[in-house]
Amino acid sequence: MEEIEIAKELTIGLLERMGVDTEGEGSIKEGNLFLEIKRDEEGVLIGKDGRTLESLQMLINRMVNKRLRNTTRVVLDIDGYRKRRADSMVSIGYRLGEKAKRIGHSLTVGPFNAHDRRIIHVTLKDDLCLKTESLGEGEFKKVKIIPIKKEG
Repeated sequence: MEEIEIAKELTIGLLERMGVDTEGEGSIKEGNLFLEIKRDEEGVLIGKDGRTLESLQMLINRMVNKRLRNTTRVVLDIDGYRKRRADSMVSIGYRLGEKAKRIGHSLTVGPFNAHDRRIIHVTLKDDLCLKTESLGEGEFKKVKIIPIKKEG
């Protein structure tokens, strides 16, 4: 597909200008364009908690959408980082949910980006003994995990 080739060309071109020799694969899933970049041995493209990856994704989205002249959401991943991060956030959510229930009071964790916060909220949404809420301003907010007291 033309969109995939344009996105790959722009992304790899940008990364090469940054001095990163890489290759990538693209696909369309659920209306989004997914780009998987290979060869980030040092994690330089991911950054702390994925912040560099988020910034690169925002830049790539702007470049691709300007070139395509329509709106396509590009999801950029590097060596499977997003799946590993999502698995980690699920684990963190369960662990902190259990801790909040055990100690009997709220825990506030973070800050996290919107994607990571959503994973924690979704992970704990079916637990009838907990509720969650996001706290703060801007893109990076904290998550509050609140044990619900049983009336009895």
